[in-house]
Amino acid sequence: MTEVLRGLNVVEMGTFITGPAAAMYLGDLGADVIKVERPGTGDPFRAYKGELYSPHYQTFNRNKRSIELDTSDPSDLEVFDDLIRNADVFIQNFRPGVAEKLGAGEARLRGLNPRLIYCSISGFGRTGPASHRPGYDTVSQAASAFLSVLIPSEHPRIIGPAIGDNVTGFYTAFGVLAALFERQRTGRGRLLEVSMLEAMSHFNLDAFTHFFAAGEIMDPHSRPSVSQSYIFRCADKGRIAIHLSSPEKFWQGLAAAIDRPNLFDEPLFSERHNRIKNQEKIVEYLAPIFSARPRAEWCVRLEANEVPYSPVYSTNEALEDPQAKHLQLAVEMSHPIKGKTKTVRPPYNFDGERILDIRPPPTLGEHNDEIRREVAKRKSTAV
Repeated sequence: MTEVLRGLNVVEMGTFITGPAAAMYLGDLGADVIKVERPGTGDPFRAYKGELYSPHYQTFNRNKRSIELDTSDPSDLEVFDDLIRNADVFIQNFRPGVAEKLGAGEARLRGLNPRLIYCSISGFGRTGPASHRPGYDTVSQAASAFLSVLIPSEHPRIIGPAIGDNVTGFYTAFGVLAALFERQRTGRGRLLEVSMLEAMSHFNLDAFTHFFAAGEIMDPHSRPSVSQSYIFRCADKGRIAIHLSSPEKFWQGLAAAIDRPNLFDEPLFSERHNRIKNQEKIVEYLAPIFSARPRAEWCVRLEANEVPYSPVYSTNEALEDPQAKHLQLAVEMSHPIKGKTKTVRPPYNFDGERILDIRPPPTLGEHNDEIRREVAKRKSTAV
């Protein structure tokens, strides 16, 4: 396993997605991540059909070790404090004020370890009129205007995965690495704060830039019309996506693939501005053509003419694609209790080496004894 962050010690006291995701992204790169959990129940995301190992929990908690600690108990607090003294990074995603009640506030922990990068994730920030509000994925997408460029107004319905949670986790991990780089020069830690509102607002930068620069308020059709992106259903009910963008050669390739060499004689297709302005009419024109042949045939035709395309895969299809298999995207994990399962490997390749060795998500308190022994050993060595 390529472990570019080997030797980095991370203590995570996270629940649900944002905090655990940020810690997992560091763990994927080789950091030793210790997940501190409430005894008996652990991260609430664990709960699933009477067990504590849900698919939701598994998604964001691989490459970690788990220890159960009740910081209101003096002996557990002592163990927690020893973990902090040895840590480079601490990550929590509680509402403002909760960490302090748990003995895990920034002032206290950085008093124990001035080199600590203390990372606090919230929904709306530590201060301000909305700071007290709970922040969840859908809320952050709506507050940042991201939903307005994602959800059609005609049939408003929340769709898709937890984008706000994931994005906030990525920004947090990125900020942690920046703070660690600075610490190499200064020797001092940092308080890093990331809110879901701030993360998603930055992620939605394209929409805000269009508004600031041109007064344009983007909607769900704005980007697809400019990028000339389409999705069509084929004869076998499979769907295919194409992205024609600005290079004229892509449209010329499409014309050849659909056997319409005179396509550009029609005003609808004659030049880029017309195609952007009339996307819905183009959909009406092309849809019957694509519905006449099976998806596999369209893949061959589009590829032969260098048209950017992909089948619209479902999750049971995507990793069976020959390119996905070549890249070894699906890798196997083996847990001593839960057995074998699969996951998608991290996307990094360092010097041509892929990260294929993944530690499965821990069961609750799986590493209680192991971590406590490590703490005791460090203390005895220090004495």
